[in-house]
Amino acid sequence: MGKGDRKTAKGKRYNCSYGNARPHVTTKAAGTAAAPVVKKAAGKTVAKKAVKKAAA
Repeated sequence: MGKGDRKTAKGKRYNCSYGNARPHVTTKAAGTAAAPVVKKAAGKTVAKKAVKKAAA
């Protein structure tokens, strides 16, 4: 069972393939809910300083 064997994880890595021995990693697990997106509070804003213009 070496790197030429396509039924092992080592062989899958060598052949750059996926399957039961080397499942493809997904971002969302099956059967679980995604985390809710947290939005920033709309009330808090950063005030910008006024830019002074030079007298001509």
